Amino acid sequence: MTPTNTRSANAAPATPQHHQKILKIQTQGKSLGRFTNKVQEVVSESGVQTGLCTVFIRHTSASLIIQENADPDVLKDLENFLSRLVPEDNSYIHSTEGPDDMPAHIRSVLTHTSESIPVVDGRLALGTWQGLYLWEHRARGSAREVVVHVTGY
Repeated sequence: MTPTNTRSANAAPATPQHHQKILKIQTQGKSLGRFTNKVQEVVSESGVQTGLCTVFIRHTSASLIIQENADPDVLKDLENFLSRLVPEDNSYIHSTEGPDDMPAHIRSVLTHTSESIPVVDGRLALGTWQGLYLWEHRARGSAREVVVHVTGY
């Protein structure tokens, strides 16, 4: 792979740009919702051509993943697997918010609360079959907040 930095050795480094936006995403209960385009809009707004986009969810019962964006069976299989791995039953001490709350916290721990994606030529450098998803682990829908931070040149 060849480097993309073409500055001469004597050139002063440019000051990196920072751009941040909070996305509000309404979920519909347990589901995987793709929001790649919303994040790409933030990257485009930033003006950053080369850099890094960090996406962070401000909740403990939902998570973020980068996953297959073409075949919905992949997402269904992931949901089924995680439901079997972390069942909703009466075996948890924390239950004040309902039987799906503690399992949602565990599922969040097993997945991600943030993702970092390179920015190349002003675009998220995701692969052809990759999409960014908010994974709602609770049975009821919620208003979720996702912080998008773009830094670079």
